[in-house]
Amino acid sequence: MAKNKNNQAIWNTRIKKKTSKLFEKVGSSIDIDKRLYKEDIAGSIAHVEMLFKQKIISFKIKNKIIYGLQKIEKEILKNNFEFNQEYEDIHMNIEKKLFQIIGEEAGYVHTARSRNDQVVTDFKMWIKSSTQEVNDYLEKIIKSSLKLAEKNIETIMPGFTHLKNAQPISLAHYFMAYVEIFKRDKRRFLYNIKSLNECPLGVAALSGTSFNIDRHYTSKKLGFSEPTKNSIDTVSDRDFVLDFLFSVSVCSMHISRIAEELIIWNSDGFNLIHLSDKILTGSSIMPQKKNPDQLEYLRGKSGLAFGNLFSMLTILKGLPLSYFKDMQDDKEIIFKSYDTLINCLKILNEILKNISPNKKRMLELADTGFITATDLADYLVKNCSMSFRKAYQKTAEIVNLAEKKNKKLKDLKIEELKKIEPKLSSEVLKVFDLKNSINSKKSYGGTSFENIKKMIMKHKTTK
Repeated sequence: MAKNKNNQAIWNTRIKKKTSKLFEKVGSSIDIDKRLYKEDIAGSIAHVEMLFKQKIISFKIKNKIIYGLQKIEKEILKNNFEFNQEYEDIHMNIEKKLFQIIGEEAGYVHTARSRNDQVVTDFKMWIKSSTQEVNDYLEKIIKSSLKLAEKNIETIMPGFTHLKNAQPISLAHYFMAYVEIFKRDKRRFLYNIKSLNECPLGVAALSGTSFNIDRHYTSKKLGFSEPTKNSIDTVSDRDFVLDFLFSVSVCSMHISRIAEELIIWNSDGFNLIHLSDKILTGSSIMPQKKNPDQLEYLRGKSGLAFGNLFSMLTILKGLPLSYFKDMQDDKEIIFKSYDTLINCLKILNEILKNISPNKKRMLELADTGFITATDLADYLVKNCSMSFRKAYQKTAEIVNLAEKKNKKLKDLKIEELKKIEPKLSSEVLKVFDLKNSINSKKSYGGTSFENIKKMIMKHKTTK
């Protein structure tokens, strides 16, 4: 094996003095970007296969480089690879190791590319595969929500606006709302893949290369739809990073909203759900306490996601084209957001599997607050030839009467109702029944039991 003459920084010939330890530490990203090793090796293999195809390197050199890269990947997988901060990042750590394994032929691996296009390629590939993992966990949450919905189609609860009783709904309808929400998150992440699916490899530092390369070949090899179209834009583009961080932020916000709702429902004041002891913690001083700490964890982590998105926007806002060292922070920001989101998705799914509704309390609460008043207004429009505004006023008078007499709407006698609206008959009393109210909401997307059953089936048979 030839002696390795490249065991120094690649710019050592030009930069005469050794970098200070402080600057070396600041400039090194290996502790962060080493998780890109699979993508970096896959990109390098595709690149040298293209160089051979284009007769830029020989068959022998191509095979030696691929052999060395595959050996490096095995070493990393077996935890036998030593990552060295002196070599700054994952790209140079792998290249330096390649020199140790195959000798001077390793120098051909970087022909017709730069670290600028190399890192964007690796990063896009990582985000593509990581996005799929996010969506796999989102699908698990959707399935858990569907199971909860299926078990609670006829569980009646109050629907809230302003956290005040508004109209009766099925508990299943509530969980189906989050099915829609998390399906939108999936679509948002999938759109990001479509948007970033152009291959950067081959644009080199910023202007392209004079070598006769085939960028369509490497794009296809690496699973991209086509090459990027402008070399300057390619190395300066971090829109795909912002898109991912935005999607993480929106998804985190959704997780925070359901967490907050479940915290409220679990509170002693509402007491609408029970949480299994598996997902609760205790107090250091109050023996009786069972706290929903995991839900609070989910609610709190949304702030980290928002902060990471804002950090990346701030980094990019003042950068001219094309590449700057400022961009190095993009990977740490992305990895933190991704790791936190995956953890939150796992926790949320576990929580959804350990929730049980307090059906009796839900029904009791739904039977307060004059919750069927809108049904009465609708009845007046349909049966008493009134405009909705007139029916609204009449209903408000009836609600005032019930409140004055400290009665529920269903407990008012027909004689009392007729004093406010003489056209009413005893048939109107049916509108105060909670189940009738729910099942009357048959409009597409409404809360009727039949609608919910159809929607559950639709979601179970389509993705």
